[in-house]
Amino acid sequence: MVSASPLADADLAARPDLTALIRDAILGGEFAPHQRLIEADISDRFGATRAAVRTALLNLAGEGLVERLPNKGARVRAISVDEAVEIVEVRVGLESLCARKAAENLTSDDAEELRMLRDDIRRAVDAGNLVEYSRLNQEMDRMLREMSAHETATQLLERMRAQSARHQFRLAFHPGRAAQSAPEHIAIIDAVLARDADAAEEATRAHLQGIVDVLRAMD
Repeated sequence: MVSASPLADADLAARPDLTALIRDAILGGEFAPHQRLIEADISDRFGATRAAVRTALLNLAGEGLVERLPNKGARVRAISVDEAVEIVEVRVGLESLCARKAAENLTSDDAEELRMLRDDIRRAVDAGNLVEYSRLNQEMDRMLREMSAHETATQLLERMRAQSARHQFRLAFHPGRAAQSAPEHIAIIDAVLARDADAAEEATRAHLQGIVDVLRAMD
């Protein structure tokens, strides 16, 4: 564990957001499901004040990543497969909307970035680089959210993405999943590039339904 002297709140403000740092550690598997999050240890690790840690944990509890236990502090919240399925089912409507809006709002700069991303996805799958493929999937989701310019859908999706990130990472490594999902991602990109909002929406729905099916099979 990294030792550091707690920083004043003013100094912390100049550093990356503490909530984001702890969130990334949880999503990256550095803190396991049900693991207790001890304020003093987190304070030492990130060089933050106990008050800042407490606030960050409250923020993450609001996101559904952390749960507060009476007289026991906080721990990483475990997301069940059933809950992950429900999250994806909710994402269907929101991500389909974002894909439709992205197709309608496509600019020439967006199109160039999407073409590059499509090529990167193909290369990652062909090389069997599943870690990179998982990262590119998240990048595609981020790009489509930004292109949609739909603030409410984006905020809701970002919260749900954090809650289901572990299951999404597992999906990328499920046998045969990348070979199945890569064409689905490419179909979404191609529909957006064609400015075909209906096709973009339908391709997104089909892709997410496939995720639901795989999650249930994994369970």
